[in-house]
Amino acid sequence: MSTRRKARLSVAAPVAAEATAITQTPEPAPRVFRRKRAAPAERALAGPATLARGEPDLSQTPLEQINLAQLAPRTLIAPNFRAYELTQSDLASRRGIANGFDSEQHLRSAIHLARHVLQAVRDAFKAFTPNSVYRSQALERVLKNKPSTWVSTSQHATGEACDIEIVGMPTLALAAWARDHLDDFDQIICECYDPRVGPNSGWVHISLKAPGQGSNRRQCLSYVPDASGRLVYVTGLQAMA
Repeated sequence: MSTRRKARLSVAAPVAAEATAITQTPEPAPRVFRRKRAAPAERALAGPATLARGEPDLSQTPLEQINLAQLAPRTLIAPNFRAYELTQSDLASRRGIANGFDSEQHLRSAIHLARHVLQAVRDAFKAFTPNSVYRSQALERVLKNKPSTWVSTSQHATGEACDIEIVGMPTLALAAWARDHLDDFDQIICECYDPRVGPNSGWVHISLKAPGQGSNRRQCLSYVPDASGRLVYVTGLQAMA
């Protein structure tokens, strides 16, 4: 081969290699556009979630966005509690007494209580059913044998109180647990607990004020008989004598 031809090949070789490299360069991957997830607040505004069985889930919905119109009985209003549990009453059922919420403020107070008191007890002691949460004025009158003109000032009538028991746990011990473990409370009252009757005698009344309804007093009381046998409220948590 002539010297001139060798020179031409040596010059052409790098050009061919460069062309090959250019030809084999992979094309850029197509851009994938993903829909941006809404922030939690935006999702809440979009409407309530739905459980697998088609039941509404308002357990994470802010209180101010919950209203009576959307509250079906099995609506989840806290991770482990449904709306009907806030108004359930054996006495109301037996007597045919209406026990529905009379205002959205009372509804929201009861949901706030469920999320911060009932749920805390549920997390610690597993499944249980509250004895009583909201009580209408009509139910309060029958329960306390009062005339139709009487107006109850109980926090049950505003959705801010519940009565609870835990099977097998002494009522006084449950009251002490609530005092020591709840983030906040207005009142804890150990009511009618008599260890001579049994560990589940009586019940624990716990109240919690709703946001905007004032400061919680963090008051502990007991409802026990005095020297004459009349039931009275005394300071502190204690059993009947």
